Amino acid sequence: MTRSVQALAYAQPSALESSGSGRRLGLETAGGLTPRGVEACPRFFSGFLAAPQVAARGLLAVADVAGARYDRRVRAGSLDPVVTGNGDRLRFESFSGCGGVYARLDVLDEGLGGTETGHGTTNVDVNDPLREALSRMSGDEPLHLRVGPEEMAVTTLAGAVVEKRVPLPDRWLRGFAEAQVASARFDLRAEPAVPEAVRFLRSLPRSQGRGRGPLWVVPSGRALRPTTRPGAGAVCLPGSDRLVALERVLRHATGMRVYGPVPDGAAAASAWEVTLPGMRLTLTLSPDPARGFSGEGGVLEALATDDAAQDAELVAVLLAWEPRIDPADLAGRAGLPVDRVRAALVRLGTAGRVGYDVADASYFHRELPYDADRAERHNPRLVDARRLVAEGAVDLDGDLATVASGERRYRVRESGGVLRCTCRWWADHQGRRGPCKHALAVRMVRRGGAAAAAAPGAAR
Repeated sequence: MTRSVQALAYAQPSALESSGSGRRLGLETAGGLTPRGVEACPRFFSGFLAAPQVAARGLLAVADVAGARYDRRVRAGSLDPVVTGNGDRLRFESFSGCGGVYARLDVLDEGLGGTETGHGTTNVDVNDPLREALSRMSGDEPLHLRVGPEEMAVTTLAGAVVEKRVPLPDRWLRGFAEAQVASARFDLRAEPAVPEAVRFLRSLPRSQGRGRGPLWVVPSGRALRPTTRPGAGAVCLPGSDRLVALERVLRHATGMRVYGPVPDGAAAASAWEVTLPGMRLTLTLSPDPARGFSGEGGVLEALATDDAAQDAELVAVLLAWEPRIDPADLAGRAGLPVDRVRAALVRLGTAGRVGYDVADASYFHRELPYDADRAERHNPRLVDARRLVAEGAVDLDGDLATVASGERRYRVRESGGVLRCTCRWWADHQGRRGPCKHALAVRMVRRGGAAAAAAPGAAR
């Protein structure tokens, strides 16, 4: 697994302090992007929260996921959560160390007391002393939240005095994009009553035996019922222990929604949302605890086209940290068909520039402070496909294509818009994890894709 080191520089540690008017939570920010450009310590919000204890527990839940690995019982190195100001809300996001769980806390306008936020994205410091202080919070004492440096310090920062250096796996970055693509295919599958939903979540096993297959959940009246068979209306729950972070907020839950794709018999991703006073906490699970989002392949078709690259550049100029992105509106402003705008949004997602909110059924704008092309450069199937195109390994013959890869020849045939291949990848996954490298190469050649050579990557 390729890794880099992400350096997060803060003016001082985040802290929870007491004052005469209540408590003050100061969340310090690292370098990030705003409408004004790159800022060392951007400032996004200052105001009182409507539900202080709920917000504290929601933030802890996001931090729990950032510090967890669900494929192995070891503590992972934690990357501080990402915070985005969208004008009417703050979004706190994280990914688990294994890349299989995506967490997001949306603190909405009513949760912020109607106070507007700034616009932009950065990391926020969640250190161990802060976690301990937040976990001890009780009651409804007023809580003033500040995201970014003190107002007087905004123009006087002479340099960071606190620095964290954390490993940043490529699969973690790719996971943000793949989780967005998976979520965009979800429908609302169940909305149980709160008491039944809480009872169901608390009854789930703390560990799900490996090799036993996923658990499925079906609505039963206003309750949820576990089952081992993916019947009509079922939602996959792969690794029920991965929902443990939701327990932080269950006592404050006002509702619950479960999202997933139409079941086809195979394990699938799903999203579990707990609604809270003025907030939403959502956990999105990959199809298997041992299978992170990074290898799902949902972004590969969009990355394999020249049109998507050019369209993404145009669409990116039109984004302005909107909490909801309407592809039809973007299409009108960009002068592009809606399907090309959607492909452009997928491509922008690989750079962390857009996410997807299942509750709103819409994309939202953010700007992760990472190399915009990194996830694409280190996607093994995409790298291999480009190499095959550059080597002239693709021979087209109507609906049939032959791809020379090493000493083997693979047949790729299009059927119903899907490219099927004779390789082992297709035999194992039947298109459920995106196209194989041979199908991608065929798609590139048929679309007149770029044939620029790439460094050899791991064969898939």
